[in-house]
Amino acid sequence: MARPHHPSDKIPLQMLEPLSPTCLMCGKAAHIAYHTQRTVTTLTGQHRLHLAVRRCAFPECPRHHQPYRPEAEGAWALPHGEYGLDVIALVGFLRYQRHQSLAEIHQSLRERGLTIGERTVLNLLARYEELVTLHMTDRERLQPLVQKQGSLILAVDGLKPDVGHEVLWVVRDCVSGELLLARPLLSEREADLVTLLKEVQDAFSVPISGVISDGQKSIRNAVATAFPDIPHQLCHFHYLREAAKPVYEADRHAKKELKKQVRGIRPIEREVEQEEREEGIITRKYCLAVRSALTDDGHPPLSAPGLKLYERLSLIAASLERGLKKGAAISTRQTGSAADKGISSDGAVVAGCAGRVYLGTSGCTYLDERRQAFLDRGATTV
Repeated sequence: MARPHHPSDKIPLQMLEPLSPTCLMCGKAAHIAYHTQRTVTTLTGQHRLHLAVRRCAFPECPRHHQPYRPEAEGAWALPHGEYGLDVIALVGFLRYQRHQSLAEIHQSLRERGLTIGERTVLNLLARYEELVTLHMTDRERLQPLVQKQGSLILAVDGLKPDVGHEVLWVVRDCVSGELLLARPLLSEREADLVTLLKEVQDAFSVPISGVISDGQKSIRNAVATAFPDIPHQLCHFHYLREAAKPVYEADRHAKKELKKQVRGIRPIEREVEQEEREEGIITRKYCLAVRSALTDDGHPPLSAPGLKLYERLSLIAASLERGLKKGAAISTRQTGSAADKGISSDGAVVAGCAGRVYLGTSGCTYLDERRQAFLDRGATTV
């Protein structure tokens, strides 16, 4: 009689056995005790792993009767995991490199053909963070690196805790860029930080040649206590931030004034949410460009957010001006109030941010309809 067909018969089968036929502890024969199977879902599809598990039969062995599973199993998935390491890596990449939300990651995985729930995505993200933590804090990996460079320059920082909340203190080596220690503490007391610094010193056999921090009083005192003869320098970023405060305040005020000129984008977007004509699509794109410019804060002091907003609004205004020269105007509604008002030489906004795009004569009617609709409701241009 033919063997009945099951859907699982279509899943590729991988046969895995331990590399050594002997016990890794005592060296005596380790016979195959049983076989087991597990199914792992990877980016290439489902795979069924057929595992041969050995056990040491020597009663004197410390690993007597303990399972010896195939080494290659660990390259497929974590213990008891249903999804492969490549799926975990992709989840981490989408979250921390592409900055996608859990819902967006879930959608991306579904588009790749994976059957997975949103809660499972959250669990896989937690596994990714655990794996990264283990890699970053692996002392066996770090020791050769620090031995090769010969010394450490420590960067110490932590988020100032709210009352009753822990703060994560991080000690990093500035030469290699490696994370040496991360520890949550309930306080920022000098004694706790001294213990943290001493732990790093004891963990590595190379000397500490310097310390860098933001100059917080408790850190200064802790460094002076733990390393009295080691130079302690203020972080370059914090130094520049303090030196650039007057420029930053002026830039922040300029950005505030620029943003006042481009308000009212969201009502315009609501008007064209269901619009399928080309004019409506273009309107939404210009609205998105304006909103993106408004929410990009830059990285002061090296990247001034006010100047960045000015540059991006200038590009939007230039795009609309190019459209103005190509043909008949169609309204992208009052997004245009900010770029048609333009950006003048003195840095003020003088035109609306996305007002007129030129594609064809059919847009003239669209322009008249929308402008009149806004005027009838008493909507302002800016």
